[in-house]
Amino acid sequence: MRGLSDEELSHLTMVFRQRLAEGASLDALLPEAYAAICEADYRVLGMVPFDVQILGAIALHQGYLAEMNTGEGKTLVATMPLYLNALTGKSTILVTANGYLAERDAKEMGPVYRFMGLTVAVGAQAKEDGKTTNDEKREIYKADIVYTTHGGLAFDYLFNNLVPSAEDRFMREFYYVIIDEADSVLLDAARMPLVVAGSPRVQSNLYEMSDFFVTTLIEDEDYETKEKAVWFTEKGIKYAETFFQIPNFYSKEHFEINRHVNLALKAHVLFEKGKDYMISNQEEIELLDEGSGRMMPGIKLHGGQHQALEAKEKLKLSQETRSVASITYQRLFLMFPKMAGMSGTMADAWEELLDVYKKKVLVVPPNKPIQRKDLKDICFVHGADQFAAAIDEAVAIHNTGRPVLIVVTTIAETELVSRVLMEEKIPHSVLNANNAFWEAEMIREAGQRNAVTISTSMAGRGTDIRLGEGVKELGGLAVIGIGRMSSIRQERQARGRAGRQGDPGSSQFYISLEDKIVADKKLKKIQKYIDGKRRISSRRIKRLMDKIQALGEEQAVLGRKQAASYDEILQYQRDLMYAARNQLLDGGVLPTGTIMQIARDNIRHFLRQQKRLDIHQLNRYILDNFSYRLDREGEELSLEDSRGVECYLLSRVMNGLEEQKKKLGGKGQMNELIRAATLNAIDNAWVEQVDYLQQMQFAVTGRTSAQRNPIFEFQKEALNSFREMERRAKRDIVRNILLSDVYTDEKGKLYIVFP
Repeated sequence: MRGLSDEELSHLTMVFRQRLAEGASLDALLPEAYAAICEADYRVLGMVPFDVQILGAIALHQGYLAEMNTGEGKTLVATMPLYLNALTGKSTILVTANGYLAERDAKEMGPVYRFMGLTVAVGAQAKEDGKTTNDEKREIYKADIVYTTHGGLAFDYLFNNLVPSAEDRFMREFYYVIIDEADSVLLDAARMPLVVAGSPRVQSNLYEMSDFFVTTLIEDEDYETKEKAVWFTEKGIKYAETFFQIPNFYSKEHFEINRHVNLALKAHVLFEKGKDYMISNQEEIELLDEGSGRMMPGIKLHGGQHQALEAKEKLKLSQETRSVASITYQRLFLMFPKMAGMSGTMADAWEELLDVYKKKVLVVPPNKPIQRKDLKDICFVHGADQFAAAIDEAVAIHNTGRPVLIVVTTIAETELVSRVLMEEKIPHSVLNANNAFWEAEMIREAGQRNAVTISTSMAGRGTDIRLGEGVKELGGLAVIGIGRMSSIRQERQARGRAGRQGDPGSSQFYISLEDKIVADKKLKKIQKYIDGKRRISSRRIKRLMDKIQALGEEQAVLGRKQAASYDEILQYQRDLMYAARNQLLDGGVLPTGTIMQIARDNIRHFLRQQKRLDIHQLNRYILDNFSYRLDREGEELSLEDSRGVECYLLSRVMNGLEEQKKKLGGKGQMNELIRAATLNAIDNAWVEQVDYLQQMQFAVTGRTSAQRNPIFEFQKEALNSFREMERRAKRDIVRNILLSDVYTDEKGKLYIVFP
């Protein structure tokens, strides 16, 4: 490839595409295509991929999740499989953890793709007004290669399936995706479904009352907790029934009380200020990303949980909205025929990734042997001693000129360490959700001589810490971790910030029995050591902490599996509804025979519900569903003869169809009305269904106290509500066709006002 001119090299893209069109496979093209893009990387960027980077790139094309150490150049690795797969002309996407990284990577790598004759776009660019039109999105997704965020892609997928007409669709069919920081996306972000909010709900007055009720509960008596779950005891249920003066806490008619109380209980027990959320400007709840500690502006908890948090913090309640569409990352990425990912830490979760995503993890060796020294954990009983020792060590290392990165688990701890360093008059940077705007700058400077950086979790930061002049000779970057983290992966991510590309460095964690992951368990056997009633060795502390961390990781896996199970149930329904929508958008229309069959089903359901049909009920049914006019024939009917009533009502339907057709002046416009009426009915019914199931998901988790399987309960409710949704959609299809006010303008454009 080196012997080719620039024109000859870039012309290869056309040659490769021609060979694909003639039947060659991507695997057969891979050696030449990778060689071509490697040469383009060198000519355009001045960067030559290492052999291990090419190995990682082959793994990504073959659909592996590739573990590559921090600093191994994953951004450059992605150019090879993205180029190869974009040759197909199909959708080729790279998703990463945040908008900054998507823009940065597209900007840095874009010139290479353009040199080779491909188009590249960013799907996560922040516009001043924050809005991107469907036409702009269509241009983005039309590009050969798209860089975007996992959240942006998920919401675009949902919005693409809410468009009112075929012309408004903007996404291409999914084909190939690479997920950067894959474990952060596929695991850490996988528990929370992404929800598109719609019209506001009628605001409930139960939030404040439920919040007050929850503050009167006693742990282990009225409720029990285990990891990310909380439920009422029998005593707690009886107390709730007494407090709200209701006979059965779990009966259908008291669903709203049950829901609000469960939301309030979760807000107080499972959500911690400074770890799960923070309050910005003293008036708004801002969620924090569990993996990276970043704020997630604009994202709200669904199903009323956000309002429950606001009630807990005594803030003004924001408007609760309906959920009109939702999906989890598990479901989203399983839709891609080809999916791959890369991250610095995935091998520890290989079993879960294989189980959920059917993907194997391949560990790619580093380009240069790792020189970093990972020192043994130093164990303490008390947190005060742990913090003092860790900060003393950080100060001692800083005094030698070596850069220090102090990693803690919460925002409050970053501020605590910062105060101590200020007292010691040591300049430092604090990287947490409060100042994430300066994140890339802080990380870039973190490897300079005398630099001290305090940070929450280092997951998904995407920026290397490069050593400044003379730092290698001093021993490289020193990572000091304070507190046992919730997963081994997070600890490895922190350690991996030192020792990139064979640099020297060190890492050491300071842990204690008062660390958050231990405190959350409230284990009585540990309290005796903290109180000083019993002595404990460092080795025993380490074993105990390892066990608690492993247990926490198991619970997190179960939580993610449960979230996936809920969404799998919803996915069957989502597939059916989206397929029906797409068929209608693409010109499909219900034939008259099908409309009459739907009307017959509706009429029979109505007649079954009437114990004794009278003329008022019949007239009300006609006016609500078929026509705004009554006739003599209906008054002369024998209401005892259900067969005769059914035939009469069906004749009203047929007459109504003929009237609408006559008014519109032809079959083409009538088909347009039927298509729009069906789409409107399906959309309204589906929005109600999604919203109901979001509420139900919160409610059924409390049923574990009654020894019920929440997944089975949800499945049963989802099936029942789907049948109810079908009935509602069928009713509204006929209503929309017959009762809509329709007219056409002088240009023949159809206008419909639905009833």
